[in-house]
Amino acid sequence: MITSFQMRAARALLGIDQKTLAELAGVSLPTIQRMEASTGNVRGVVETLIKVVEAFDRAGIELIGEQARSDSGGRGVRLKEPGPPRRVGA
Repeated sequence: MITSFQMRAARALLGIDQKTLAELAGVSLPTIQRMEASTGNVRGVVETLIKVVEAFDRAGIELIGEQARSDSGGRGVRLKEPGPPRRVGA
């Protein structure tokens, strides 16, 4: 599962806008906007969710789920490799 908060945080880490994420994931801009406007877990077509998660993965984002190892134990995102955020698709 991915939350709308994780999506926005992941985009912020990458320094990309919704349009760029849509292009990277191969989905429409309104789909990304709808996903990010939701509260809690993003709901939608499983294939679309997979495309978005895979786009973040290719861009170097690791999505952290509930109970996954992290300092605070909550949900979040982090870069797979340390260092400054990378701009993707710019």
